[in-house]
Amino acid sequence: MNKRYIGAIILTPLALFLLLGGTYLRVLIAILSLLGMYEFYKVIKSKEINPISVVGYIMCIIYYIVLSNNMDFKYTILIFTFAVFIMFCIPTINTKYNFIDISVTMLGFIYVAVFFSFIVLVNIKNKTVMNTNVDIGKYFVWIIFISSWMCDTAAYYSGKYLGKQGKHKLCPKVSPNKTVEGSIGGMLGSTVSCMIFGQLINTYGTNMELLHISLIHYAFIGILSGIFSQFGDLAASSIKRHVNVKDYGKLIPGHGGILDRFDSILFSSVIVYYYVSFILNI
Repeated sequence: MNKRYIGAIILTPLALFLLLGGTYLRVLIAILSLLGMYEFYKVIKSKEINPISVVGYIMCIIYYIVLSNNMDFKYTILIFTFAVFIMFCIPTINTKYNFIDISVTMLGFIYVAVFFSFIVLVNIKNKTVMNTNVDIGKYFVWIIFISSWMCDTAAYYSGKYLGKQGKHKLCPKVSPNKTVEGSIGGMLGSTVSCMIFGQLINTYGTNMELLHISLIHYAFIGILSGIFSQFGDLAASSIKRHVNVKDYGKLIPGHGGILDRFDSILFSSVIVYYYVSFILNI
């Protein structure tokens, strides 16, 4: 059996955690964040950069413990400020570390742990309409994955059959196999899949009729996620190219590591959260 299919089977239990939501999903995403941070710090070390990994992991654990949609902004800033405060003290005690190591440590935390956390934040989104609580998050959390993975799938087949001559490279210096045709196909795949899912939510979602979310919003989410999930993929590729590694890890057969499989989802989760928060005002 193709290793990519084996990897897909391994990822199947993720659907159960999306259905369960709540604490179960929070714990899973926290674990994925820690594994992703480990992969990030590991490949960065090949460039003789020494991220202060332990501080990054501690920040991640504390962050997920206090994470909520109602989290006080000052406490969020406190986590960041105190961590940077401590890390700037470390190079004065151990000259093995310097300000670049501190910067990369913070980047790993923000890029992996914080971006991953938007999955949790979307999942717990809800709104009271006409004295009825609508758990919109349990539906919209699926869009993060649907938009990203359908974009990836559509981009693969579009690039394979429409861009097979490879004349129109998308970003050859970062990912030489990606084509403009594949990119457009990926965006369309994301948009169409989000609209189909949106129609299903509007038709069968419990109490969703109270919010009256137009399909045009699902289309916009699909477009934006289709664009930025590809940027997420390319961003991860640019890091790998800089440190000269093929994959972040070998945890998922046929897919590589956590960051290889979830690189686009990290970006789409940010898009979905802020679209729901600022455009839909939920």
